[in-house]
Parts: sequence; structure tokens; C-alpha cells
Amino acid sequence: MSDVLTPTFLLILIFSTIRGATPLIFAALGGMFSERAGVINIALEGLMLAGAFTAAVVTYELQNPYIGFVAGMAVGAVVALVFAVAVIKFEADQVVTGFAISLLMLGLPAVVSSRIYDSAGSTQQIAKEFLLPEFWNRLPLAAILAFALVPICWYVLYKTPFGLRIRAVGENPEAADAAGVNVIKLRYSAVIISGILAAAGGAYLSIGQSSLFTRGMTAGRGYIALAALILAKWRPFPVLFACLFFGFTEALATNLQGVYKLPSGEDVPVQFIQMIPYVLTIIVLAGFIGLSRAPKALGTPYRKES
Repeated sequence: MSDVLTPTFLLILIFSTIRGATPLIFAALGGMFSERAGVINIALEGLMLAGAFTAAVVTYELQNPYIGFVAGMAVGAVVALVFAVAVIKFEADQVVTGFAISLLMLGLPAVVSSRIYDSAGSTQQIAKEFLLPEFWNRLPLAAILAFALVPICWYVLYKTPFGLRIRAVGENPEAADAAGVNVIKLRYSAVIISGILAAAGGAYLSIGQSSLFTRGMTAGRGYIALAALILAKWRPFPVLFACLFFGFTEALATNLQGVYKLPSGEDVPVQFIQMIPYVLTIIVLAGFIGLSRAPKALGTPYRKES
């Protein structure tokens, strides 16, 4: 207990917060593009899993984390395209389809892994020298990229014609269509962007934060990223702060294990400490979801009148 609040502990907590927030930032920014265009993206969890598995396999086989990272994003784009076809072209329920994608990606990597490595639980261990690099052994390169993406996404969303059209499509697709915007094409583009970014977050988990892919390693981070997006009211800079908040709760849960004790002298059960990020997610959503105004056309399929 005496070690808490020491400069060393606080420094560890800060860097742990950044590492914990990094995959959430990628996924939440991806979800922002999709939902700003009017498509609910519950599939963020599955997209992260797809990126994590692909990045781990490609990195191990080619011994190059950069190729693995890009490969993970490419597969995320493909899975997002499948999701987009289902919900945009065939007008499937967006929430149900998103859950279906996440469930598929929870099981499919295990099947593929068992065929490749004779292990359904995880891929092969990646040597440390073939993981994404860190600066000063603390600050991941992927974290710098994630933080840099925030102002870039803000600029794209608010200062470019593409961003203006995305926001228009998410608010009033009929008016956007009347102004000459291809609503369907724009929604496809937004969902694919969300797949690329969410998969980047998953890729970081397997070849940056860890050194292999394990089944279900995202552990609900896709849903936490969605909660951060709602808390941030679908805006880039608030997304950053919301993800840092959830990253902090994860860092707190990790670094407080074994610190606090029960009156009997025993350690607080680790399961209770690990619950902290998820309990806070529920509390935040319960308190703030009513204050957030979603894009008006979010979740509404668009049919172009002939």
C-alpha cells in the first residue's frame, strides 16, 4: 500500500494508461466514421479480433511487424466490407449483424489456428525483436500513431468535403442524396475505414502489447470503444479523452492487484479488481447515454428512390 502514489508507481500508471488506451482509440475512431455515416458498428469487437489474429500470423510467418500490422488492417477492411454488404445492400439489422460478425471472429481464428499451428487457443509466440517497437521501452510506436490520428480524423471530418458528406449522410441521407451525394457509396467507404482502424487496434494488441494471439484477447475492448464513442458524442478529441479514461481504469485494475487487502489480511480477489473497467463502462453509459445525441439517421437503412 505504501508503494501507491510514489513517483515510480504514477509513472508506470501513466504509461499503462497510454498502452491501454491505444487499441481503444483506434477502434473508437473507426466506429466514429461508421456511425457518423449512419451505420451502427457493433462489429468493432470482431474487427479487432480479425486484425489481431491476422497481424500475429503474418508477423510470425514473415518476421516483420510492419507487414503484419498492415495485413491486419487489410483483413479488417475485408471483414468490414462483408458487414457493409449485409447491412447496406441487404438491409440486415445492423446490431444483430454486428454481433454475428463479432461471434464469427471469436470462433474462426481458433479454427484457422488449429489447422496452421495445431493449437486452437493461441498462435505461435513471436520473438521480441519482431514486435512493434517501443520508445524508451515504455511508449509504443502504435500509441504515437493513434494519438496522431485524432487531429487527422478531426480535420477529415470537419474540414474536408468528404467529412462534410459523411456527417450529412448520417444526419439526413435524403437531403444529402438530393444534393448529389452518393449515400450508399459513402456509407460503404465509412464502414471500410472503421474496419481498417478497428483492426489496427486489434493488431496492436497481438504484436505490440502482447507477443501472440490468444482466443478472445480483445476481452470486450470493442464494446468499451463503442462506449467511449457514445460518451464522446461521436467527436474526435472527446473520443481521445474518453479512451484515456477507460485506459486509466484498465491500468488501475492491472496495477492495483495485490496492493489492497481485506480486513482479514488477504488480498482483494483479483476478479473484483479486473471488474473495474467494465463496471465503470456500465456506470458511464447509464449516466451519459441519455445526454448524447446520436446522428439522426444512425441505424436507419437508406433506400434510394427510383
